[in-house]
Amino acid sequence: MYVDIGAEKLIGAEKDGRKIAVEIKSFLGISLSSEFQDALGQVLFYRVALAETHPNRVLYLAVPIDAYEAFFKLELPQMTLKTYEVRLIVYNELKGEIVEWLE
Repeated sequence: MYVDIGAEKLIGAEKDGRKIAVEIKSFLGISLSSEFQDALGQVLFYRVALAETHPNRVLYLAVPIDAYEAFFKLELPQMTLKTYEVRLIVYNELKGEIVEWLE
């Protein structure tokens, strides 16, 4: 599975033997709040689609560490992620590596 969304994409992969899907977001816009709302909508949309087409895949939202530190640690985004059970991958775009998996 691979859907290119501009510079962002949804990819399929495996983690510890589990099939996963990852929605990769760059958060390069002016408003992190607005970008978060868009990303959340996409994640919820993809979750429904995956439930029908790939029910064994677990969906993650991948976000750059800068956006995670500046926005995702705030109370409202944390409550939203918890409410909608959004799993995160925090990545370092400069090093091209995953910093943290948050379930």
